[in-house]
Amino acid sequence: MPPGGGGPMKDCEYSQISTHSSSPMESPHKKKKIAARRKWEVFPGRNKFFCNGRIMMARQTGVFYLTLILILVTSGLFFAFDCPYLAVKITPAIPVVGGILFFFVMGTLLRTSFSDPGVLPRATPDEAADLERQIDIANGTSSGGYRPPPRTKEVIINGQTVKLKYCFTCKIFRPPRASHCSLCDNCVERFDHHCPWVGNCVGKRNYRFFYMFILSLSFLTVFIFAFVITHVILRSQQTGFLNALKDSPASVLEAVVCFFSVWSIVGLSGFHTYLISSNQTTNEDIKGSWSNKRGKENYNPYSYGNIFTNCCVALCGPISPSLIDRRGYILPDTPQPAAPSNGMAAYGATQSQSDMCDQDQCIQSTKFVLQAAATPLLQSEPSLTSDELHLPGKPGLGTPCASLTLGQPTPPSSMPNLSAEAVLTDILPLKEEHVGHQFLTPEEAPSPPRMLAGSPLAHSRTMHILGLASQDSLHEDSVRGLVKLSSV
Repeated sequence: MPPGGGGPMKDCEYSQISTHSSSPMESPHKKKKIAARRKWEVFPGRNKFFCNGRIMMARQTGVFYLTLILILVTSGLFFAFDCPYLAVKITPAIPVVGGILFFFVMGTLLRTSFSDPGVLPRATPDEAADLERQIDIANGTSSGGYRPPPRTKEVIINGQTVKLKYCFTCKIFRPPRASHCSLCDNCVERFDHHCPWVGNCVGKRNYRFFYMFILSLSFLTVFIFAFVITHVILRSQQTGFLNALKDSPASVLEAVVCFFSVWSIVGLSGFHTYLISSNQTTNEDIKGSWSNKRGKENYNPYSYGNIFTNCCVALCGPISPSLIDRRGYILPDTPQPAAPSNGMAAYGATQSQSDMCDQDQCIQSTKFVLQAAATPLLQSEPSLTSDELHLPGKPGLGTPCASLTLGQPTPPSSMPNLSAEAVLTDILPLKEEHVGHQFLTPEEAPSPPRMLAGSPLAHSRTMHILGLASQDSLHEDSVRGLVKLSSV
């Protein structure tokens, strides 16, 4: 290497330190591809989904499986042991009618259990925050132990005042006739009740199927029980009562199951027939919300005043679409600033930016000190001028620093203008008694490289520090220092 050449030193530059990247090994050009997820996968309620979100049920499904077993076993025994005998002795229409009732019962049961009962979607964080602000404005600021009134709204429906209650779980004001199911943890529109026998809530979207299920199940239970007794009576006329029971033990089991279940099923069907005729829900009837008489103050505002019309609305009206869109895809998350209620969010953001700025200033201050320490070692190159040493896009030592922006580190405010004179005087002062050359050993010579060469190296004293071999070792040490400092 020629003694006056600084080619390798000119080519050495510090790599820009980015403060935005969360990980130093992460490349901004390589982004992980996240598979699209459906909404049922992150559904907040306590529900189970099957068939990619097409089937929706409650988590407690043990009683539902018991219902299936009772229906399937009882009907299976009836078709296997009773129908062949009855079809021959009485009429072949018995198994046909029984089959139609069985398939209707199973269809309405599965439709009730696997469908959305009318779950209301929960409020987003932005909607909940906006609603909280509206409630605070309406109730005013609470002070002096004052407790604001309950979170309710009042609406007028057919001349009757109806209160809309606020759900603290879903963060919404529930519409009329809606209620929150504690088992499914959802607000259900026109909530009737949670039925463990079907493994789902019964609401606006599946109430008609629930009513058809219990009504058809009542007919099927009565049908099986009646013809099982008929089968036993016909056999007993031929062989005796005890022999008839021994010949068809399945009929005895069917008769016992139907006898103990027919009363509850028929009673439940009658109760819901009354509710449909008056356009009420089980929840409203238990609470005693409305009266059937129009003359009273708490008359039912949802009743049409006609039994036939109420039945047609409940059983033949259009089915509203599902509001939760459980099979829809989740849109990519976008940063949404949370409403700062106590100032902690804003403080955290400011503190993070302040820490990043302090880190930038600390790194830059260390670079400036190392550069200033390396300046006397490089003064043995008189042929280099300020124009040659000035790198494009790199400000010189004598130039004022640019304004501090995030991601572009600049020297701290405590060192605004650092010149070669100040560096030589403050950091490495020269000894006046030495007039000749100043010689430093490799251990005493600082190794960090020269970063800022933009200021003119105009100094009154010329110092030849090392010979050719010493300068080679200094350049190698400088390159090593550059690599180490760049890795920081």
